[in-house]
Amino acid sequence: MDSLVSDPNQYGAAPSRTDPAAPPAAPAASPTPSSATASATASATASAGASAAASGSPDTSQDASQDAGPPVTADQVRMILRRVKDPDLNLNIIDLGLVYDVRVDGSVVAVDMSLTSPGCPSGPEIMEEAERQIRAMPDVTDVAINLVWTPFWSPDRIEPRVRAYLGM
Repeated sequence: MDSLVSDPNQYGAAPSRTDPAAPPAAPAASPTPSSATASATASATASAGASAAASGSPDTSQDASQDAGPPVTADQVRMILRRVKDPDLNLNIIDLGLVYDVRVDGSVVAVDMSLTSPGCPSGPEIMEEAERQIRAMPDVTDVAINLVWTPFWSPDRIEPRVRAYLGM
């Protein structure tokens, strides 16, 4: 019986057959363009980039389908910041109320945050981890962590469910 073993469209290769008497399949067409086509494409791309540079406008010759997914949202950043914990309290900085504001402008993220006190020994570690977590997000190109002291942090800023857990 002559049956297909794999999907012929799966990887662009010809299907393999289980019948040993079947004639060998013709080689699959090469997915790469011919050198003349590749040369013409490269030339067109280079001239588009050169004309864009000369006119002062950005090069938009790339296909829009290659662009990244939807932009990052402030809610996504807040979710990522739940990974960042105050090592002294073992609570994340969102539940502690240390994050005051998250702003996203395209691929740039700015976070206004505070610490539990100006002398917090874990402050640099917390801020570096917050920046590291945000930078690891897809489509984020720049991060600004702004340390703010107004309003001053107090335990009242802790999430109510966490305060209840802590018996506050």
